[in-house]
Amino acid sequence: MMADYETIVFFDMETTGLDPASCHITQLSAVCEENEFNVYTLPRRPIELRASELTGFTVNRGQLCLHGTRVRTVSLFRALKSFINFLSDFRGPVLLAAHNAKWFDALILSRLLRRFSLWHRFQQVVSGFVDTLILSENFYPRLGKYSQKFLVDYFLEEYYDAHDALEDAKMLEKLFNFWEPSSWDVADVTFSTEEF
Repeated sequence: MMADYETIVFFDMETTGLDPASCHITQLSAVCEENEFNVYTLPRRPIELRASELTGFTVNRGQLCLHGTRVRTVSLFRALKSFINFLSDFRGPVLLAAHNAKWFDALILSRLLRRFSLWHRFQQVVSGFVDTLILSENFYPRLGKYSQKFLVDYFLEEYYDAHDALEDAKMLEKLFNFWEPSSWDVADVTFSTEEF
């Protein structure tokens, strides 16, 4: 059983595509109550058209742009290191929650952290990933649709800027708190970092 006091940090990322084995990160964000983390990185892979249409990210003259406006970027290594430092500030190790963590976010994060030899350091501050997509399917098996945008609309009756990683992370935390899952429910959809 998961300890009741374990901290859950909600995170999301925007990427250059939908293949977790090869896509790069353009935005990495996380929230835990009032604490926020948000960085943009200039990807080393072209942004696929579908991803660009969803997120609004493009690369123009070597600069990352969001809806045509240039955004300040940091290197991917620095973004990942800063993310680990952000997570280190919580009583840990923490759990990282994402919508579809098991098959997307955790795979990308673990691949890139390993590439920069940061995986071991990451595992010192993060014990596992919570997949809220699986949680929603477990809680509401007859719902039929489980995209985060649909769930926010259905349960919270709120509109938000989906496909902005920071807004997605904030709304995921709100959704999770609305559902009020027990420690048992969360443990059921938590995957150890050892699995990635």
